[in-house]
Amino acid sequence: MNATEIENLLDGMDLGRNRRLARQLVESALALIDDQPTVLDLKIAGAALEEMREAFKMFAPFRDVPKVTIFGSARTQMADPLYMQARDVAAQLAGSGWMVVTGAGPGIMQAGMEGAGRDKSIGVSIRLPFEQGANPIISGDVKYVSMKYFFTRKLMLIKESRGFVCLPGGFGTLDETFELLTLTQTGKGLPVPIVFLDTPGDNYWETVHDFVGRQLVERGLVAATDTELYLVTDKCQEAVDEVIGFYRNYDSIRYVGHVIVMRLRQPPTDAQLATLNERFGSWCSPGGIVRATPFEPERKENDKLDLPRITFTLSNHSSGVLREVINTVNSFVDA
Repeated sequence: MNATEIENLLDGMDLGRNRRLARQLVESALALIDDQPTVLDLKIAGAALEEMREAFKMFAPFRDVPKVTIFGSARTQMADPLYMQARDVAAQLAGSGWMVVTGAGPGIMQAGMEGAGRDKSIGVSIRLPFEQGANPIISGDVKYVSMKYFFTRKLMLIKESRGFVCLPGGFGTLDETFELLTLTQTGKGLPVPIVFLDTPGDNYWETVHDFVGRQLVERGLVAATDTELYLVTDKCQEAVDEVIGFYRNYDSIRYVGHVIVMRLRQPPTDAQLATLNERFGSWCSPGGIVRATPFEPERKENDKLDLPRITFTLSNHSSGVLREVINTVNSFVDA
């Protein structure tokens, strides 16, 4: 199929400003086929694209509702205090208007959905050879999708959520947690509140935090400020406050080139702007942190044009420092 035929194909679709990206997708799919890949490669590409399509469609009606993803073990029993902790934190967040996303399995995942209730729950499960499907809270619901691949499932568990609560778990939970931290640390994911939630007397996440400090920070494998990316607590209310409070004044960021555009709910006063520059100016390129109007890419996409914004460029990117900037702008507004 040549370029003209692709354009003719797209002419029959209502794509608007997405036309360029749609053309790119069609061209990539055709190029992949033209490369004569193996049957396995075609199966992987086709299945991954199809299940991402199903997940995108499932999430679409709830795009404007804030979501929190809860990670944790499928093996946690109902009588375990961790089960009750997951249920309680989910109930409090759902009561504050958040939807709860989990992997739709048993254990902590089911506890989160019990707390949130079926109407406030979204499930993204993985199909495994010898395990059951979705838990009874979400099974058969329109807000549930089943995935073949872990990488597409993790994408959907992370992509749509604005907050994360991680409870103790095995390899899968640690995999999800550290991928989330990696995305946030490297800037591939946007800043989000991440809570490591224990129960009183259980030091699972404290032990992980100690490992990060003793083995990663002390060896120079991560920066000390990277430990600012998460909160360790054994209190439900503190976990809820961390997730909700993250958006007390901070709304979102986007990058325009290397410039960080941070959108806020309230504009900083002159004194508050001076505080930001005093604390973080040494991390920024010349010019420091300034107020700004929407950039051209934001205007083209009608991207939160009504919100005040500040802009700055970090001379050495540090997600930990970026998190501290967010904490500071949030401190300008009463809880």
